[in-house]
Amino acid sequence: MKKKILIYGVGPFGSLFAERLSEAGHAVSILDHGQRQEDLKKYGIVIEDVSTKEQTVIRLPVVDHLGEEDFYDLVIIPVRKNRISSILPSLAANHKVSTFLFMMNNAAGQNELVAALGQERVMIGFPLPGGYLDGHIVRMLPVNDKKPITLPIGEPDGRVTQRMRDAAEILNSMRGYQTEIRRDMDAWLKTHVALLVPTFVPAVYACNMEAKHFAETRDARVLSVRALHEAFRALESAGVHLSPPGIKRLKYVPEPIFVFLLSKLAKTETFHNAVEDLKTKPDEIKHLANEFFELIQTSPVEMPAINQLTAYIFQNQEPMTSGQKDIPLNWKGVYGILAALTVAAGMYRMIRK
Repeated sequence: MKKKILIYGVGPFGSLFAERLSEAGHAVSILDHGQRQEDLKKYGIVIEDVSTKEQTVIRLPVVDHLGEEDFYDLVIIPVRKNRISSILPSLAANHKVSTFLFMMNNAAGQNELVAALGQERVMIGFPLPGGYLDGHIVRMLPVNDKKPITLPIGEPDGRVTQRMRDAAEILNSMRGYQTEIRRDMDAWLKTHVALLVPTFVPAVYACNMEAKHFAETRDARVLSVRALHEAFRALESAGVHLSPPGIKRLKYVPEPIFVFLLSKLAKTETFHNAVEDLKTKPDEIKHLANEFFELIQTSPVEMPAINQLTAYIFQNQEPMTSGQKDIPLNWKGVYGILAALTVAAGMYRMIRK
């Protein structure tokens, strides 16, 4: 069924969602401010697939603001977390919209959103796959129609409601997407921030925001792995369960293997795309880092790697030297695997006799 939808914030994700929802037959309007608003009026939404370099252009109604009496079946808000406080008053002033779907990084929880709009109007999720704005052109990772991307969404309190199912049906109408309704969306968002912001992001900062530099600099990758373990321990000790549960498996990857895999990841298109996106949002990264530290302030976990790395977010640290590898690797996990394989081999020989 055709729905009336507003995309509030037309960056990379908002652009792609607007295109796909319109393609699915919904009545989509878009709202942004400043230069982005002017570009949307002049050029429309221009999306380039970073793999094929193919571009699509779509023109949709551009609205200047959300009025108090404006009705939409769904308002999707894929904006940076540090900009939310400034737009909440205009959202709260509206009396007709029943569901605002916030799709963004968020380690602070949902209290601010719920206080402004009421729990019955707040829904949370996370946008994927990834992209960045280059002038008026949105450069996006490809969305494979045969392997749909999963969009996680949930209620702030973890309930599964009818309006949640209704929103999922709308999102499922987008080509290349499928929706996952989660009961732990708040924990999912906090884990996602812990996974990236105090760990891999500042490690990339330490490498002068260059993927090649990161791939060649073992010390940056070692610190990012150790910071990840610290972040997960701190999060759990602060009472937040890791989500999705499978993310815990990263704890058991031996450090040398993890560090090696990161060097390979840094050479991929996905990593390059993420780095280009990071260059556009230093303000959000600082905001999220502060949210993370506020979240785990009661944790007794020591965080030497996180403290060393996040200095690259909050201070003007000189980048690491490309190729730097002064930090010794921790081979303990690898030795454990080798020992287990040796025991298994011995047992196999005994059985064969």
